[in-house]
This record gives sequence, structure tokens and C-alpha cells, in this order.
Amino acid sequence: MEFDVQQMIFEFLGGLGIFLFGIKYMGDGLQKSAGDKLRDILDRFTTNPLMGVLAGIIVTGLIQSSSGTTVITIGLVSAGFMTLRQAIGVIMGANIGTTITAFIIGIDVGAYALPIIALGSILLFFFKNKKVHSIGQIVFGFGALFFGLELMSSGMKPLSGLETFHELTVSMSSNPILGVIIGTVFTVIVQSSSATIGILQGLFAEGLIDLNAALPVLFGDNIGTTITAVLASIGASVAAKRAAATHVLFNLIGATIFMIFITPFTILIEFLQDKLHLNPEMTIAFAHGIFNTTNTLIQFPFIAVLAVIVTKLIPGEDSVFEYKAKHLDPVFIEQSPSIALGQAKEEVLRMGQFAVLGLTETNNYMKTKAQKHSDTAAQLEDAINNLDRKITEYLVALSSSSLSETESNEHSTLVDTIRDIERIGDHYENVLELVEYQLANKVKITKPAMDELEEMFQLTISTVKEAVNALDHNDKEQARNVIKKEEQIDKMERKLRKQHILRLSGGECSAQAGIVFVDIISNLERIGDHAVNIAEAVLGERH
Repeated sequence: MEFDVQQMIFEFLGGLGIFLFGIKYMGDGLQKSAGDKLRDILDRFTTNPLMGVLAGIIVTGLIQSSSGTTVITIGLVSAGFMTLRQAIGVIMGANIGTTITAFIIGIDVGAYALPIIALGSILLFFFKNKKVHSIGQIVFGFGALFFGLELMSSGMKPLSGLETFHELTVSMSSNPILGVIIGTVFTVIVQSSSATIGILQGLFAEGLIDLNAALPVLFGDNIGTTITAVLASIGASVAAKRAAATHVLFNLIGATIFMIFITPFTILIEFLQDKLHLNPEMTIAFAHGIFNTTNTLIQFPFIAVLAVIVTKLIPGEDSVFEYKAKHLDPVFIEQSPSIALGQAKEEVLRMGQFAVLGLTETNNYMKTKAQKHSDTAAQLEDAINNLDRKITEYLVALSSSSLSETESNEHSTLVDTIRDIERIGDHYENVLELVEYQLANKVKITKPAMDELEEMFQLTISTVKEAVNALDHNDKEQARNVIKKEEQIDKMERKLRKQHILRLSGGECSAQAGIVFVDIISNLERIGDHAVNIAEAVLGERH
């Protein structure tokens, strides 16, 4: 019996590992072949909660993980690209989308798992084309998912002989709450509802558990899957925490409603199993699908209420910036080009403020090495790129309107300024990467060098700030000041390079530290150049 137990545990855990790897690998392949479209789908189609639900279903269907979609959504909420109400719709959709995995498992492809893996391997190893590679990854992951399930199933077969397991399932049948707890705890451990529902499908197919015990476990699985969102929201913004709380609340309310009506629900599932001649796996898939779809239908009208509840549950000021363009109304392009220009300028100024904030956060990251500063700076860079696209499109549309000469000049100033601000974002992103490199390779930068970097950072930040202010108020005095400050930055860069060479030759710092130091100051110097470009545009001296 000893060997049997060992083999059972090995097969089950190994199968679970291969299954989880398969799902992850398949999701990654789907994500690669969809490119960055996933974030775009979520960003663009979540105009109202209903579209949010559809977007949630589509994206989760593609990446095969409701937790994955929820985590992306939390990222978008945290970065201010999505409001809480839009996010709730997406999370509801994600819960429906995740049932697709259960339906795939319901189609009995287990017997062909190994040839599918072989086909995936051929596509992965014998083709260099990226697209074919992604398809190979999807196929391989698909095969691994079923191979893992087969292993888990054969690992679970001997359970039927165990008296304790038999007693456990009997007590689960008579006490559904126990089933919910077991389902929740197990999914919290595995962090994939698809996996635990796959196991449940296996147990049910082997006749190791009856429907009365299986359904409460299914509800528990849905509660447990929210742990990933909760973990993803730790340390994130208040809005992100609220989105995670919504996920928990949504599934808790759903499980509670279904536990109240568990008897009619069980009768319905048995009826469908008989009428549609469903295999055991497909029966569980239907139960999972009906649970999540009904739950969404019940709670969808109350999205605003859910938003209010989580806002009460998680108090605090939402420090998220509105990252989306606020002012770009296409109506003005036709009716009043001068107002449209003013709107575009407002957005360019916001973009400039994001650049100043991003630079400050980058400096904080360099000083403290705290990840949150890096994350905020990266999100601001994202926002700058997003605004860059939106404002440029707006200005291109505006260029076909009849503009006076003054307006035409302002139009080209804005186009140039956008490019400069976007480049500032790129340069501070380079600095973030340099600090990451410093951390990853444990590069030590000496105290004097850090002080010099801090001084140059402060000068650069105030120069960019002043350039944005000069643009805002069309202040020529400030613009001239920016040009003076930039000369200081250039001088400082030359001086710091010399001091660095002295430190290097004196053996005070390593060559690696030197690379990081010199690259940071040259990025700051380039940021200064872009600030001057903005100032020259204000002075009308743009070359």
C-alpha cells in the first residue's frame, strides 16, 4: 500500500504541475499571438459595464485565466485607465470566461493528449516563424493541460478504496458548507480555479464524489480564485484594492445565493445531464457555466451598488490620476478650431506634469530602491505614451481645419512639444532600467556619486517643471531661465564625468558602477535638451 500512496501522490502532484504549466503556457501563447491587443481590448471596449462584461469574457477566453484578466484589470484601474464601475463589469465577464476551460475539459480529448504535445513540440522546435511558434505554444499547452488531467485522474483512482475519503465525501454531501470550505481552501493553495474545477471534474467522472458534494466544492472554487486578485492588489492603489474586493464580494454573494437554492440547482443539473446526455466532466462544466452566468445576470443591475459597498469597505482617497485624455472633444475640431487648440494644449500640459511626476518618482526609486516608485513612474510613462497617441491624432484631425497663422504656429509648437515630452518619458524610463540593472547585479555606487546624481536630478526636474510652466503661461522670462538652467546641466554633466574618471582611476568605484553612473547623467542631460526645445518653442525660436 505504501508504494501505492507514493505513486498516487506523485501522479496527482505531477499531473497538477503539468496541468498548471499547460494552462499558463497556452495562455502565454494566446497572449503572444494576440499581442498587446488584450490591454487594448480592455482599455477600449469598457465604455460601459455591459461592454466590460463582454471584454472580460473575450480576454479570459483568450488567456484562460480569470485571475489573469482580473490582475490586468487591477493594473489598468491602478493606472487610472479604467474606473471602478468599468472594472466590475470586466471582473464579472472574467468569471464567465473562465468557464471555457471547464468546457474544453468536458470534451474528452484526454486520449489524444500525447500526440497533441508532440505536434506542439514540432511547431516549437522545427519552425523559426514567431507566429508558428506562438501556435506551437498554444498547442503544446493544450496537450499538457489534458496530459496533466489524465495523470491527476489516474492518481485519484485509488482514492475510492480509502475509507477516510469515502467518509469525507459522504459528510460533504450532507453538509454543503464543508464542501464550500474545501473548495475555497484548495483553490487558494493552487491559485487556479480552472485546475481545481478540473480535479473536481476528474473526481466526479471517477464516481468518487456525487453531485450533492461536488456543487458546493464548485462554489468554493469560485470564491478561492479571488485570492490572486487580492494578492495582486496588495501595495497597489486604493482603486485597485477596491477592484479586488469587488471580485471577492461578487463570488461570495453568488456562492451564498446558490447555497440557498442548492436543491433546485442540483435538480436542474441532473435534469440537464439526463436530457443532454452529458458526460460527467461536461456536467460539472455546465454547472460552472450556469453558476457564473446566472451570478452575473443577478448582480449586473447592481454594479453601482457594488461600487458603493466596496468604496465604503475600503475607505481612503483615491490618489489615481485621470490618465485618459480629458479635454479632447472632437466636436470642437469642426465648430471652433481655436477652442480645439486650447483643449489640445491643456492635454499637452497634463502630459508635461506627468513627465515631471515621472522624473520625481524615478529619482525616488534611485534613492530608495522601493518598487512602488518604479511602478508609478512606469505607469506615468504609459500615460504619457497614451496621451501622446491621443493628442497627436487630435492635432492631425485639427490640421485639416482652417487655422489662422497664429493658430497654425501654435499647432506646430504643440506637435513638437508632444514629441519632446514623450522623449523625456523615454529617458527617465532608461534611468529606471539602469537602476533595475544596478539592483539585479548588486552594483554599488559610492556616496559622493549618489550625491552628485541627486543634485543633477533636482536641477533637471526643476528645469522640466519650469519649461512646462513657461508653456502654460507663455512666459518668455521663464523660458529664458530654462535655457540658462540647461547650460548648467551641460556643465554639470561634463564636471561629473571628470570626477567619475578620477574615482575610477583611484579605484574607488567599479567599472559596472561607472556604466550606470555615466548613463544616468547622459540621460538627464538629454532630458535637459528636450526641456530647452519646449522653452525655445515658447520663445518662438524653434529651429
